[in-house]
Amino acid sequence: MKNLDNKLKKIKIVLTDVDGVLTDGGMYYSTSGDVMKKFHARDGMGISLLKKNGIPTVIVTKEKTQMVKKWAKKMPVAKLYDGIIKKEEILEKIIKEFNVKPSEIAFIGDDVNDLKLLQAVGFSAMPNDGTKQLKKICDYKCHLSGGNGVLREIAELIFERKFQNKYKSY
Repeated sequence: MKNLDNKLKKIKIVLTDVDGVLTDGGMYYSTSGDVMKKFHARDGMGISLLKKNGIPTVIVTKEKTQMVKKWAKKMPVAKLYDGIIKKEEILEKIIKEFNVKPSEIAFIGDDVNDLKLLQAVGFSAMPNDGTKQLKKICDYKCHLSGGNGVLREIAELIFERKFQNKYKSY
């Protein structure tokens, strides 16, 4: 637990996947072929609270949809990297753009395409219903499942350890 505390105290930026983390992974199709996703309001508040406390949130996703672009724009997401197939390859760009070290980065992922990025950052987390391959390598498995406030759970964890719950809220 002490190692987890040390990792969380260093966090300066949070990266997150979308499908299976910010959403439940379900994709709802309309008759016209539009895909809809459900995002949890607590994750949006988690992003706002992180920003208010000087910790930007960055989305790194394989998908490239207008829906995610619109949601990210509505939320105070610092950056959206979409259409990223090999997520670990974006790490160097994030390090330079946000002037951080890998040890100062948290990433929340849920499936095997997140594995290499999860292994490359300082703190790795997964939803409770993430794939079993991730359970072997993640620092933290959330109590919540994807789409049910996972990012907010990680934000609260960072606030507890980094700020001893003395963080700026609304």
